[in-house]
Amino acid sequence: MKNILTIMKKELRRFFSDRRLVLTALLPGILIYAIYSLMGGALEGAFGEDEDTVYVVYAENLPASVKAICDATEKFDFREGFDPEKVTEGDAALAVRFPADFEAAIMGYDSLTGTPAPKVEIYYDSTETPSYNAYNILFAILSEYESALANKFDINPGDTVYDLASEEAMTAQIFAMILPMLLMMLLFSGCMAVAPESIAGEKERGTIATLLVTPIARRELAIGKILSLSLIALFSGTSSFVGTMLALPKLMGGTAELDASVYTAVDYAVLLVVILSTVLVMISLIAVLSALAKSVKEAGTLITPFMMVNMLLGITAMFGGGSASALYWYCIPLYNSVQCMTGVFSFTWSPLQVVVTVALNLLVEGGMVAVLAKLFSSEKVMFSR
Repeated sequence: MKNILTIMKKELRRFFSDRRLVLTALLPGILIYAIYSLMGGALEGAFGEDEDTVYVVYAENLPASVKAICDATEKFDFREGFDPEKVTEGDAALAVRFPADFEAAIMGYDSLTGTPAPKVEIYYDSTETPSYNAYNILFAILSEYESALANKFDINPGDTVYDLASEEAMTAQIFAMILPMLLMMLLFSGCMAVAPESIAGEKERGTIATLLVTPIARRELAIGKILSLSLIALFSGTSSFVGTMLALPKLMGGTAELDASVYTAVDYAVLLVVILSTVLVMISLIAVLSALAKSVKEAGTLITPFMMVNMLLGITAMFGGGSASALYWYCIPLYNSVQCMTGVFSFTWSPLQVVVTVALNLLVEGGMVAVLAKLFSSEKVMFSR
């Protein structure tokens, strides 16, 4: 038992005396808490509603009984007329049509006669959160009213498409929620697959010394490493992106018509530029961390927290409802890339946002190159064991 305790003390002393190991052990829990907290807040912000929200609804033949029930919720502002275009233009949340003499029709309806039940039509836009929330509230109210009347009317029956969202809007909504997160994860994975082996691996094998004694400036060595690794990581990320784009419609299981052709050549060009600048930031960051590590395994340990942060940033696109409008958000490395990707996929990007993002990413990459050159010049760092 004495020998066992001695070994335990030795291992515990080694662990708690190394601040990097302690930080690495604590970071997963901290980041998981941050990720789940952000996801909860983002879900509430994206799909929740203010208690004081009032939805504008254009209704035709609105029965007094239904209006009285809806007025009790204080959620609807009913206006006369039936105009679905108001919904698509964003001037109204819903357009509802009741049959003429609705109350008399439901009182006289008999299912045994085989005649169709009176129908209520609710037109909405599923890609707009206010419209979708209003539809769910009104549908729930009418469903409860229908049950109280022994199902004497139908809500949105038949094959009519009551969702006014266009194919382009539905594609943009799904792509903007999913693809930025996938892209950030795929690009970071591609960078992780090549950078640690190229720098920390050479340190571990001792072959980095051969490069350092050659008559070449440390800055040139750093730039050469980062650019070559960026091309490899970009190739890997592009392959994954193409595979994702082709597989996404199948992943949705036919529940939505996804057509990537709604995006123009300009949209794809902007996306490519953003991806290129993002890869440069990721690869330069991983290269610096790999230079600080003594082995590929230690490099992986140092990179893991940043991988989780990158995943956290990608998740923000799922609940953002579109790209950020304030320009200062585009001054945060990597987060600016997520916002630009979301903007491209949701057709809300602006040239100024893209320019700021790319310029800042290149500035960060330049700073990382300078740091990597300094590390290459330090014998204490490059030849540590």
